[in-house]
Amino acid sequence: MQPRKIVDLFAGPGGLDVAAEKLDVPTVGLEWEASACETRREAGLQTIEDDVRGYGPTDFPDANVLAGGPPCQTFTVAGTGVGRKALEDVLSFVERMVNREDRDVIAKDLNNLSDERTGLVLEPLRWALEAIDLWKIPYDAIVLEQVPAVLPVWEAYAKALQGEGYAVDCDVLSTEVYGVPQTRKRAVLIARLGAESVSLPSPTHRTYRKGVPRDEGNPSLEPWVTMEDALDRPYRFSVISNYGTGGDPKDRGRRAHNEPSATVTGKIFRNRVVSDDEEELPRFTYSEAGQLQTFPRDYPWSGKDVGQQIGNAVPPRLAMHVLCAAFGWSPPTDEMLKKLETWRSTTTPAPGGRDDVTAKEVVCPNGSGARCAV
Repeated sequence: MQPRKIVDLFAGPGGLDVAAEKLDVPTVGLEWEASACETRREAGLQTIEDDVRGYGPTDFPDANVLAGGPPCQTFTVAGTGVGRKALEDVLSFVERMVNREDRDVIAKDLNNLSDERTGLVLEPLRWALEAIDLWKIPYDAIVLEQVPAVLPVWEAYAKALQGEGYAVDCDVLSTEVYGVPQTRKRAVLIARLGAESVSLPSPTHRTYRKGVPRDEGNPSLEPWVTMEDALDRPYRFSVISNYGTGGDPKDRGRRAHNEPSATVTGKIFRNRVVSDDEEELPRFTYSEAGQLQTFPRDYPWSGKDVGQQIGNAVPPRLAMHVLCAAFGWSPPTDEMLKKLETWRSTTTPAPGGRDDVTAKEVVCPNGSGARCAV
């Protein structure tokens, strides 16, 4: 398929958009967190700072790809009663939406939920179904990602989308097997309209195993990438997590420079970095934390709580693999992936043809009065 433009819901600071722009696919991101929008505008990404729920497919008629990573922290406690109830609620709403129950009734019931994030995970499905029912032009491809606990929701989405003519695949992916210098798991769904089948991207690197040398394992795959590979630090170091395993501060996670990073979270700047002699070393900079997520080294992180922006983002390298699979393209080449190392240069315009740092703001397409960078 040929992607014309991606509309990215809950776009964050731009992880998926960075990958798409490097693939020469234009994007527009909907995001209501002000600091993430500030970073996006500094990067020159087309951005609407507003609530996803106030928009729909007709507001973006040139987009034929839908993407999104809705916030759903309620699912991260799936082992508790709160998490199970949140999951049951969402699965029930998915069924109601697929059965085309009155949208106003569903919206009213969603407003009565105790945590609005539970309902936000349903927004991509609303957009997909409205494109079919109201706009009469389905999206050619759909890409969704979130924490592993959301996989049952994506499986319900898959069943719904298959009934609408999509080929769908979804599963939990480990980022280090795609060359991300970090062990991180994400639940990913891809769907393509009218295809006989679609498959999530195949691994290119070996799975990280604590204590297992990186040159061991499947010889057809590359070794996992280390923090040392990703960063420019000219010395050996170890990273000590800011939290204790099982709540015990004495049992903090630890990774060496010749291993992938542990999952990058919003608290990454609290992680200690020490030498072999336990001497305190400088903690990660914004650029270094971003590089562990495979953002370009010169990505213009801006606004408040940059750690949270970085920790919540989808790694662009993973996103590039996922987008290529969703479009039915061959896996990204080394040359394509290398483009992720830098965002812009003195001779290359910013993505989208803009070479100014801050995008121009205009009125958003649905007349809401929200800020829209173009």
